[in-house]
Amino acid sequence: MGVVIESSVWEPNLALYIFIFISCLLSIFLFPYASNNNSSIKTPALFDHGFSSSFFRFQRNFLFVYSLASAMEGLWAVFGEFELAHYGVSREQMILSLGVGSAAALFVGTFLGMLSDLIGQKKVCLIFCILHLFVGIWKRIIGHPSVLVASICLSLASSIFSFSFETWVVVQHEKQGQRQDSMSDTFWLMTFFESASYIGSQVLANWLIGDNMEKNIASPSNAAILLGMISITSVTVGLKGPSQTASFKEYRVSFYSYILGDKRICLLAWAQACLHFSITVFWLLWAPTLVADGREVHLGLVYPCLLGARMLGSTLFPWLISGPSPLRTEDCLLYSFIVLGLVLSIIAYDYQEIEVLVALFCLFHGCVGLILPSLARLRTMYVPNELRGGMMSLSLAPANAAILLFMTQGVYYRNIGNAAIMAFAAMCLLTAAFGMHVLKRLGKQPYQNWHKL
Repeated sequence: MGVVIESSVWEPNLALYIFIFISCLLSIFLFPYASNNNSSIKTPALFDHGFSSSFFRFQRNFLFVYSLASAMEGLWAVFGEFELAHYGVSREQMILSLGVGSAAALFVGTFLGMLSDLIGQKKVCLIFCILHLFVGIWKRIIGHPSVLVASICLSLASSIFSFSFETWVVVQHEKQGQRQDSMSDTFWLMTFFESASYIGSQVLANWLIGDNMEKNIASPSNAAILLGMISITSVTVGLKGPSQTASFKEYRVSFYSYILGDKRICLLAWAQACLHFSITVFWLLWAPTLVADGREVHLGLVYPCLLGARMLGSTLFPWLISGPSPLRTEDCLLYSFIVLGLVLSIIAYDYQEIEVLVALFCLFHGCVGLILPSLARLRTMYVPNELRGGMMSLSLAPANAAILLFMTQGVYYRNIGNAAIMAFAAMCLLTAAFGMHVLKRLGKQPYQNWHKL
């Protein structure tokens, strides 16, 4: 008599999607009413129609372009490894391509932020769109794409994505003389739309490929080409960018004086580096962690849960920073970084059930959704806009160096285990939390903008 072993693929409960969706809607639509109940709290500009029509038009067009850029980033994130496996690229080649991409981000991407400060953020955003367009066309022409070329271009594009759009919108806010709360709204909206675009790119890729993988394998590349062309047109025609006039010598002197000579900005840079490193480590190791010990998991259904949690975390940002709250932005970051560090420590410490892991993953991304606009808000308070791009790209250099090291020693040569890598990321997050505590002690009450000093 034969023994039949039944195996089932774990999938998230439908109630989780519904909960995240309803929570996001309630967080967004109830906030204006909660704010209006307290006369001392001024409703943010997102729900205030009193600001200029030119700014509203810019914000709407900018979020549209940013969503397109996020969708292009998301297409490679959800489809890249699947495409490489379809073409028969080995594990060693994939790891080599990731390592080359990390090296490109470290040795070239570090200086792209300074370039954007000198030539203007709009031109660098155009470079981002052109890189994605080039990769899409390259894949269509070559058929079996060069892994290294695609990895280098997409890594540089990701480096640009991490700083150029935020710097661009901040400079435009200042140019139009908008309030601080309107800028904070734009920050959390960027995180919200970015996560939603990632989910949309997954849906788009699945729809384009369908059931005929052999026939439709190139469809996501066609979508990237179309999105790239629309983005280039929108950036060129629909949005205005400020012109830069500072010389390289003036920029270098200002950078050493304001950025490298300010402990508060160095602490912000370290926090950004720790966050970038931990997020990269998470996306590299989350799937192997879930399928450990031969467990079968529908990863494609877990992915939108994580990004939905990130969207929910971003909607909590205006609740925490509005009005006379006893919590400062540094406090929110302090507690969020501690939670992130503890989450990664639990994941790295011991085996967990799938339900527990998914809950921890969602908590991790919820905190990330809160941290991203919070860090952007602090950068606006401490970092001169003319040096913002250089500061942000330079802050990613330690993270990219650590990623390259662990990619080489941990993933390729397997000298370091996945648990050790996650534990190191957790330690970095805890040091970032300590940095936020020090930043709070170094900061001034009330906040002072550097332009008014």
